[in-house]
Amino acid sequence: MKFLGLLAASGVATAHTIFVSLEVNGTVMPVSHGIRTPSYDGPITDVGSDSLACNGPPNPTTPSDKIIAVEAGSEVAAIWRKTLTAAANDIMDPSHVGPTMAYLKKVDSALTNKGPGNGWFKIQEEGLENGQWATTKVINKNGRHPIKIPKCIESGEYLLRAEMIALHGAGSYPGAQLYMECAQLRIYNGTGRLTPKTYNIPGIYKVSLKGPN
Repeated sequence: MKFLGLLAASGVATAHTIFVSLEVNGTVMPVSHGIRTPSYDGPITDVGSDSLACNGPPNPTTPSDKIIAVEAGSEVAAIWRKTLTAAANDIMDPSHVGPTMAYLKKVDSALTNKGPGNGWFKIQEEGLENGQWATTKVINKNGRHPIKIPKCIESGEYLLRAEMIALHGAGSYPGAQLYMECAQLRIYNGTGRLTPKTYNIPGIYKVSLKGPN
């Protein structure tokens, strides 16, 4: 369980960002190919909302009819942009720093599973290292967020949830800004050797309200 002081001054500058495409085997897929992308690039701040899983209201999100084939054990990359049409150097407001994360959920159908509920397991997390936040690294790499797909999982269809969290306003309402989208994957050549512990989304974060000491 993560504890976030989910709370950001109203009217703050836009950190807005979207996971717009997936890089597989060195090739970047077209924007929105196999990804449920929103038409608005705003954050989710309500950690109890079903939209925490794959985005959604208040951000209008469009389904995709594509599934992306990915080999277990390979590295993919979530590609982030401030909007669906932004250039490669327009990723996120650099003042809006925080961690990056990625989760997988095995599903019967990557096309129809909506995302919320149990079954999610974390495969990547990076925070503050040597004075630099993970979001800054993504910005410096033209929006590239590397994610290793475990070899030990079962083959099958999955949702890949990539996330960036902006912590600049986590001390006041409405708090930390969470950005996430889900890519629809068909993972092959997995060994199925391990069954990861899974979690509910929403449910991985909770609000921590702290007054002055």
